Amino acid sequence: MEYLGLFSAVLLLIWLALRGVDIVFAALACSVLVIVTNGLPLADGLIQHFGLGPLGAFNFAGKFFLLFVAGAVFGRVMGDSHAAASVALALVRKLGAHRALWITTLACALLTYGGVVVFVVIFAMYPLGLRLLQEANIPKRLFCAALALGAGTFTLTALPGTPSIQNVISSVALGTDLFAGFWIGLIGGLLMFGAGIWYLEWQRGIAATRGEGFEPGPRDRIEPIHDSHYPHWALALLPLVTVLLTIILPRVLTALLPDTALAGDTAAMRILRFANGQPVVWPSIALFMGTALALVLFPAVRRHGLDVVGAGTHDSIMPLINTAAVIGFGGVVTQTVGFQSLAQWAVHSDMPPLLSMFLSISIVSAVTGSASGGLQIFMQTLAPAYLERGMDPETLHRLATMASGGFDSLPHCGAVIAMLTITQLTHKQAYRDIGVITVIIPVAVTLLMLVATALADTAPLDQVTGIRW
Repeated sequence: MEYLGLFSAVLLLIWLALRGVDIVFAALACSVLVIVTNGLPLADGLIQHFGLGPLGAFNFAGKFFLLFVAGAVFGRVMGDSHAAASVALALVRKLGAHRALWITTLACALLTYGGVVVFVVIFAMYPLGLRLLQEANIPKRLFCAALALGAGTFTLTALPGTPSIQNVISSVALGTDLFAGFWIGLIGGLLMFGAGIWYLEWQRGIAATRGEGFEPGPRDRIEPIHDSHYPHWALALLPLVTVLLTIILPRVLTALLPDTALAGDTAAMRILRFANGQPVVWPSIALFMGTALALVLFPAVRRHGLDVVGAGTHDSIMPLINTAAVIGFGGVVTQTVGFQSLAQWAVHSDMPPLLSMFLSISIVSAVTGSASGGLQIFMQTLAPAYLERGMDPETLHRLATMASGGFDSLPHCGAVIAMLTITQLTHKQAYRDIGVITVIIPVAVTLLMLVATALADTAPLDQVTGIRW
């Protein structure tokens, strides 16, 4: 009953999401199903595990509320000021409208590799992307997939040195640095990027043949293009550059300054330590700084700035609630005996260690719908067993991190829910492309790198194949 209830709840949540049922109701209903079939106390399950626990909905909402508000406000100001439109048109003139998907992917990759949280990237890129899509007449579903490729795949799990939470979790747990498994990550990241871009361009060609073009969502505010009314593209870039530099600069200074300087107690050093120690608050401050600069620079929003900021704040509520509800479901799932048993089965099975590692972290990430949540659970409970079996820590770091970013992106994933809510698309409209980009391609590349790692003698080949060579 425990296993049946657990798998039934996950499948039901996926089915309800694909049917377009409200995700908050779906997450609550499926959480109740898990609680009842696994014999968990109903009150504790809903209040503690779903709401207030380490993976609870309110815990997540409380931690990320400021970030969601800051991102939505910045996106609204950039859109209403026509700054996003100005940058989009400049990029189209320079690179061509047909490169809109490349522009979106590379811009998102630059932001996430620089340490910008995925949710912020979605908010920041959305107003820019709308103009790119309109000019290039590309379906919105492909923009959503390009967002996912640039913000949620190779820069989060594969590329060495990325400051993503996934890379940091593995580094802290295994005592490795952020560049662990350098060649595995670099080659894997390039493969994910190349395969993803090929798929997007292939689908763009098919859409053009079918006559499928851009259609705005019900809340998208896209006015007719009047170049003369827009700020110059260089001026329009300033708020976005301000946000990016504010986020990245503390990391650059920390890498360049000697340890003796960092230990100082000057005001500048205290600000630097604060910035590096606040992965949510500091990006939020950066976004508010970009918003303030845009309000000063652009007359279109300066005259009614409070109304624009208020509308942006309202825009953040539904993405935050929807995402938090799915995270809360994962918090309930992690408390079940069935979940713990599945994880232990993967570790202690007779499968080759590398394959067992891949399956165990894939199961954990799939059930919780979270790469970071799945990886955290794996590193705390399962990783020591693989180290005891002789697996190289750097190899485990990179391959486990890459594996966490595959089956986490099933339809009930919080980041997927947030992206679809922000872009005003349904699972039926957009998830097929998102699934190819965030599930099929990363999983295939990770499996390929498992074999390549063994062939390069980083791990014995029998760890992958189970065959003595």
